[in-house]
Amino acid sequence: MAQLYFYYSAMNAGKSTSLLQSDHNYCERGMKTRLLTARIDDRYGLGCISSRIGLEKSADTFDESTDLLAWFKDDSEPAHCILIDEAQFLTRAQVDQLAAIADDFDVPVLCYGIRTDFLGNLFPGSERLLAIADKLSELKTVCHCGRKATMVLRFDENGQPISEGDQVVIGGNDRYVSVCRRHHREAMGQGEAH
Repeated sequence: MAQLYFYYSAMNAGKSTSLLQSDHNYCERGMKTRLLTARIDDRYGLGCISSRIGLEKSADTFDESTDLLAWFKDDSEPAHCILIDEAQFLTRAQVDQLAAIADDFDVPVLCYGIRTDFLGNLFPGSERLLAIADKLSELKTVCHCGRKATMVLRFDENGQPISEGDQVVIGGNDRYVSVCRRHHREAMGQGEAH
């Protein structure tokens, strides 16, 4: 029975690298995969899944209006696995469509994304995946202090952490850094507990 997977982390934990490795494993065994990434994130080119270690592969794109069930059914040769990068940008309905692909068509769906935004709030796609995915796996990265990084800080043009703004602002290491909860609290001005 196929399952819906959610691999989540803060930034720079190797989510795209892991996705591309999984894709390679399926393809190496002669199986067809279909890759998807968020249309909003075109830092490496539209429809390109790129890892920080230099691996990349083209993918279809989705936005909030994409019907993923129709996208899946539209393929004349069914895929053996669906792999989604930037899964935090999925809508709740799209996560439900991916669950239907796993349940009704017996095709595993592997989603990779960030759990929370720079304020520590869940992204809608991540929230739904955390609620209904069959398997949850945290990919780990580290804070500058050596602790596990679970949070993301966003910085302004002057390199100062910011504590307000739109949930989605596309960027990489120039705009975001992964930190532990303690350093996130300090940067957000929440200081030490007394």
